[in-house]
Amino acid sequence: MQTTSQLRQDHANMARLLHVLSLKQRSLVEGQRPNFRLVREVIDYILDYMEEFMIPLETLCGDRMVEQDAQAAELVNRLARDYTELRQRLSLVSEDLDSILNDVVIPIDRFADRLRDYIEAHRAYLRIEREEFFPLIEQRLSEAEYHQLCDALLSDAEGRLSELKHEYPQLYREFREAPEAA
Repeated sequence: MQTTSQLRQDHANMARLLHVLSLKQRSLVEGQRPNFRLVREVIDYILDYMEEFMIPLETLCGDRMVEQDAQAAELVNRLARDYTELRQRLSLVSEDLDSILNDVVIPIDRFADRLRDYIEAHRAYLRIEREEFFPLIEQRLSEAEYHQLCDALLSDAEGRLSELKHEYPQLYREFREAPEAA
């Protein structure tokens, strides 16, 4: 069933961006100084894309499923809580990154740890969605319902990746080199 194909592709792209971040985090742990501006670009892109498209679509799907079946509420609520925690982790990473880019001295190991924790939490979040939420969407929503929800949000979500290519050429190169997510 093609119902969640866009969300699955978005998750595959997100996993590739997380891979880029994990390479930068690993270089920090090894004592190297990564391109912090590139890290900023990845973080900004993730924040924008999640806030503008992924989370609103997942929220609409979750709300529709809860309307149809109250048992879906437990998973939908757990994902909402997990996303709130994930967003808080990302905010800490973003604040540290702003400090670094503004030449404010912060413990680099703290930044590396926060970045690692964020990446691990985001990967876990994606895994729960892939293994539990997407199958539920495919069970509960018809193709027509799902596409109706997508159309309500989708102004230019597919254009975001091409925007990435033009606005952040170095990030796009690293994104293209990252392994495809399963």
